[in-house]
Amino acid sequence: MQQHQVTARSSVLSPLILACLAATWFIWGSTYLGIKFALVSFPPFFQMGTRFLVAGTLLLVWARWRGQKMPTLVQWRNALIVGAMMLGGGMGGAAYAEQTVASGLVVAFAAITPVVITIASLPFGNRPSRLEVLGICIGMIGVFVLIRGAGFASSPAGLIAMTIATIGWSTGSVLSQNVFRLAPASAGFAVQMICGGIFLLGLSLLARESFHWPPQPLASAAWMYLVVFGSLLAFSAYMILLATTSMTLASSYCFVNPVIGMLLGIWLGGETATNQEWIAVAIIVVGVTVVVVGRGVRS
Repeated sequence: MQQHQVTARSSVLSPLILACLAATWFIWGSTYLGIKFALVSFPPFFQMGTRFLVAGTLLLVWARWRGQKMPTLVQWRNALIVGAMMLGGGMGGAAYAEQTVASGLVVAFAAITPVVITIASLPFGNRPSRLEVLGICIGMIGVFVLIRGAGFASSPAGLIAMTIATIGWSTGSVLSQNVFRLAPASAGFAVQMICGGIFLLGLSLLARESFHWPPQPLASAAWMYLVVFGSLLAFSAYMILLATTSMTLASSYCFVNPVIGMLLGIWLGGETATNQEWIAVAIIVVGVTVVVVGRGVRS
C-alpha cells in the first residue's frame, strides 16, 4: 500500500482505488458488529487502543522494512493530533456508544459523516453549493428521526458518544488534509494509529476499564478481525483515498455502511430495527447522496 501517492489525485478507477473503495464500503460496514462482539471481553477504549496500537506497530515495522522514510517529529505531532480526533474521539466514541446502542444504529448515525465534513471544511474556504446545503438539511432531518427512535432515546450517553465520534472523525479527516499533514505512505498511517492507540489507552486508564481475562473466543476473534481488516486494511484504505482522491469519493462509504451494518446486526447480532429507524436510515442516505452529488457537480 505504500505506492499510493498517485499524481494530482487522479486514477480514480485504478485497481488500487477500487480496492480501497471496496474495503471502506464493505469491511467498515461489518466492523461495527465486530466491535459489539469484542465488547464482551474488551472494554471500549481498551479495545480500540490495543487494536490500533498493534495494527500501527505492525504497519510501521513493515514500512521500515520496505525502506520508507520514517516520520519527523512534526509529523509525529500531527499524527497525535489527528489520531486523537479520528481514532480517540471517532472510534473510541463509537465503541463506547455500542455498550448501550445497537451496532446497526451506531453505523447509521455515523453515515452523517460527509455532512459534518462539509461543515468542518467551511473555515478552509470550501463553501457548500445549494445542492450540498439541501443534502445537509435532509441528512439532519434523518439524524433527528433516528435519535427520536427507541435505540438512542433510551441511551443519552450513547447519543452523546456518537455525536463526539462523528465530530471527531470528520474534523480529524479535514485537518489531516489541510493543517496537520501526516508522513507520506504507510508510515504516516502507522504513526497515526500508534498515537491514536496510545491516546485511547490513556482514556482507558482514566475510565478505569477492566479487561476480562481470559477473553471469550468470539471476542478474541472479533478483536483480531478489527486489527487486520478494520485497521490494517480498511483504515489504511480510507487514508489512501483521502490522500489520492477527492473528499467526496473518500466519504462514499457512508452510502453502503448503514445498510450492511444494520443487516449484519439483525442477522448475526440479534438486533432489531423499527420502521422509524429504517426510515431514518433512508433519509440519511438520501441526504448524504445529495451532498456527494452536490460536491461532484461543484468540482
